[in-house]
Amino acid sequence: MENNKTAPRLTDVGYIRELLTRHGFQFSKKLGQNFLINPSVCPRMAEACGADADSGVLEIGPGIGVLTRELGLRAGRVVAIELDDRLPPVLAETLAGMDHVSVVQGDCMKLNLHALLAEQFGDRPVAVCANLPYYITSPIIMNLLESRLPVENITVMVQKEAAQRLCAVPGTRQAGAVTLAVQYYAEAETLFTVSRGSFMPAPNVDSAVIRLTIRKQPPCEVKDEKVLFRLIRAGFGQRRKTLLNSLAAAGFTKAQITAALDAAGIAPAARAEELTLPQWAAIADGIA
Repeated sequence: MENNKTAPRLTDVGYIRELLTRHGFQFSKKLGQNFLINPSVCPRMAEACGADADSGVLEIGPGIGVLTRELGLRAGRVVAIELDDRLPPVLAETLAGMDHVSVVQGDCMKLNLHALLAEQFGDRPVAVCANLPYYITSPIIMNLLESRLPVENITVMVQKEAAQRLCAVPGTRQAGAVTLAVQYYAEAETLFTVSRGSFMPAPNVDSAVIRLTIRKQPPCEVKDEKVLFRLIRAGFGQRRKTLLNSLAAAGFTKAQITAALDAAGIAPAARAEELTLPQWAAIADGIA
């Protein structure tokens, strides 16, 4: 293990400014770049994802490597995907001496993640751990889940409001379409909150770290997953309307919807936010 006295001070504002100036780097609002300066956050995240000498960790958006280093201190193998092609030279400096840590420059939404994990981690158990850009949080999470990657958990920092939605209890007002989708693939929990002052530059909102523990099997069976998620998206797309009216946006006739609701024992006047995942599955099975 490295000597922490000689490690880069990646949460020190003065060091960060000197580092970025030396590399000619300026923050990009388009890429949602906010680098962590709270020294307590990344160690907690690295511990929460279960990283150890026998495991591997996939990170998305390492920035200058503050979380990456903490993962590297614990995990046997770390691979970080960075979209911004200006950052790999910075990371080469901040991650110097950590030969078991690699940086892949590219877009995690376009890379073949199955192939990447197989190539980089082999038979190691793998977790995902990342400080996700706010502007693309849900698409990244859903891409990871829908790809059914061989990972044990996804531990990520997201906007606090997004965390509340992702970890909401289905059937409550905070729940949305993404809540149901996440619950289908994983068990979601909020671990801790992070204030906006923990970042440089500081965003306008607070954050939270959540952990999604991947399910071995979905919590309910459904004949056709595509129909299930079509209905959920339609229902929450017009959540103030009754199910009979909102589900018509999924492309089914009102006669089909009425029959499916009746078979599932759900009132046509019910609204999307009132239903649990098994109830959505029952509606989908009535139509599929």
